[in-house]
Amino acid sequence: MASLKNAGTVVEEDPLTAKNKNIFLLLTTPSSSPSPIPKTLFKFFSISTTNPQSFTVSYLINNCGFSPETASKAFQNLTLSNSQKPDSILAFFTTHGFSISQIRDIIRREPWLLSCDPNKVLLPKFQFLLSKGASSSDIVRIVNSSPRLLRRSLENHIVPAYQCAKGFLQSDKKTIACVKRFCFLCQSGLPENVKLLLDNGVSHSNIARLFHWWPSIICSFDLLHTVEELKELGFDGSTSAFSKAFLAKRSATKAQWDEKVETFKKWGWSDEQILETFKKHPFCMLVSPRKINAIMDFWVYHLGLDSLDLARAPGILQCSLEKRIIPRASVVQFLISKGLRRKDAGVYTPFVVSEKLFVEKFVKGFEEHSYDLIKLYEEKLNLADGRNGIQLV
Repeated sequence: MASLKNAGTVVEEDPLTAKNKNIFLLLTTPSSSPSPIPKTLFKFFSISTTNPQSFTVSYLINNCGFSPETASKAFQNLTLSNSQKPDSILAFFTTHGFSISQIRDIIRREPWLLSCDPNKVLLPKFQFLLSKGASSSDIVRIVNSSPRLLRRSLENHIVPAYQCAKGFLQSDKKTIACVKRFCFLCQSGLPENVKLLLDNGVSHSNIARLFHWWPSIICSFDLLHTVEELKELGFDGSTSAFSKAFLAKRSATKAQWDEKVETFKKWGWSDEQILETFKKHPFCMLVSPRKINAIMDFWVYHLGLDSLDLARAPGILQCSLEKRIIPRASVVQFLISKGLRRKDAGVYTPFVVSEKLFVEKFVKGFEEHSYDLIKLYEEKLNLADGRNGIQLV
């Protein structure tokens, strides 16, 4: 196994993929004089001043493209004595595929970068990500979305967090994909919080699900309180329902949670029914009050059904009103009007079955009326999402 050795840090790396080898070789050949920045990308002006603050402001305006107001107000804590380090930073980002606007935004968010040595601070982190299978464009995306990652120590933070996540995601490919989506590597407390969850009975599989869904939650504070609260409600840390309930609980503030509870109560649900529904289908509490009201209104006032039907099939609350519930309801109402289906016959079944099964059973299942049903269903679907037409026949 080869090793990355930078600034006293030794990190074991995986073999490089062929597509990244050339990039990796380029990155691992530091140059004492940074590549020049193409003059088409940044403007260069002769700056002659002995005042460091004046030099800093002038550099930010002339070389980075900031306005005088931004340069003087947003970078008050940055002092540049000469152009050597900032030039090398601009050259580094340009060489590695960052656009002018991306570089400017990164510097605006992390101005300290202009006073660092890119070969010591940035290069090892780029090398590490490449060694795990990230492409150069992946790195641009990761850094551009979360430039705070560049502040983190490779040895003490990035590597432990990455290895911790990989232990649950089980491959570099999945871990890099997760980093691209959430960039949890810039957040604190990941290994410690994972240990806390495991020590308090949360299964390995449940933590893996959280990594797939939203790893940033694992980096948040006071996880133990949520674990204990869910256990008091009867959730078992070894069952899949626990991870769903954990995600739902951590995704809402207390005020947001209480608002959803009050919304359900407005439609006749009791505290006990809300709790039982949450235990049966935790993701129902991820639905916004606005959507709950919209679906309940259609269900009760347009279909003439009982709001408690949705307590027995809460997954319907996660469906799109326009793209699923209304089109399917139109088919069901047609069947009822023709005497082909009783109004009280499995009222929620048509809304929870797969698209394929719904079409086969409720649209194509009545040969005499199949043409009208197909036409009706197509019209409602096309109205919902502007399709040019769907092929049901």
